[in-house]
Amino acid sequence: MRVHICALGRLRPGPELSLINDYQTRFDRTGRALSLGPLTITELDDRKGGGPPAEAALLTRACPQGAVTVAMDERGKTLSSTQLARALENWRDDGCQDLAFMIGGADGLTPELARGADMRLSFGPMVWPHMLARVMLTEQLYRAASILAGAPYHRA
Repeated sequence: MRVHICALGRLRPGPELSLINDYQTRFDRTGRALSLGPLTITELDDRKGGGPPAEAALLTRACPQGAVTVAMDERGKTLSSTQLARALENWRDDGCQDLAFMIGGADGLTPELARGADMRLSFGPMVWPHMLARVMLTEQLYRAASILAGAPYHRA
């Protein structure tokens, strides 16, 4: 199952990008034997403006057709790392070819885009900068793959 992160904004070289690249590499390495991956990250720029509706259109186009979509939304469901691992496992086992996580810009996702997703996922009631949300998501994807692989990275 291919995993995609579709996110508004571009990361500049720095600590966030280094962490994302590290966790992406770890996920790909661990997930390969589990039929998870590769993990691709698509960064989107709304250079023409248009706010959240234009961003929603960009995100929709960036997600592979037929993908299971997960909207990263502060009003979404909170999952433990183990629950996220089981969700990935279930999607994979149900024949999902593509799984796409959507991260909006500064104003988040439009309510329509969030409601239309297969799942709304939250990192809790706090609002996180979208660049840090990417770091946290890539780390959690790697952690989920580690849990499924029985690796010692995750300690509950």
